[in-house]
Amino acid sequence: MRELKALLSRLDAVEQDLQREKNRQEKAFATHTPTTVLTSIEQMIKHLETERASLEKLIEDQLHSHKNLKENKALLESIPGVGKIISQRMLMLLGTHQFKDAHQCAAYLGLVPVQKESGSSIKSRSQLAKNGNKPIRAKLYMAAITATRYNPDIKAQYERLQNKGKRKMRL
Repeated sequence: MRELKALLSRLDAVEQDLQREKNRQEKAFATHTPTTVLTSIEQMIKHLETERASLEKLIEDQLHSHKNLKENKALLESIPGVGKIISQRMLMLLGTHQFKDAHQCAAYLGLVPVQKESGSSIKSRSQLAKNGNKPIRAKLYMAAITATRYNPDIKAQYERLQNKGKRKMRL
């Protein structure tokens, strides 16, 4: 699990670097940037893409070399809306932390609603705690958006909550 966690952490860092280089490239195309700088940026992007592919292969090899992880990954990916990225992150999370139940896991990730109160005079709408692992929470958000389109159970719940007047970002 430590190796998987380290590989996923490194993959996230490489993906961030890759996005920064692509942003630099976009800015360089919009301005009068010397050809040598453009070439350097392109070489760095190619290198980072190669490194990302290598890390993805190592992660897959790590997951396939352990029967339990391989089976759990297949179970997670059988859920509509859950793909490779979420299954890898959830396997890492559930393998490195011991949770008593799903509510405890949701609380760790910062996905439980928190009512904001100050005495009896100030009350506001509840919002997510957001005190957990931000990168995993962001990936779960994207998986939830996908699930509202492709998972019939989640789609029905989403539509039911929308019909009750819930705003899209609150669902």
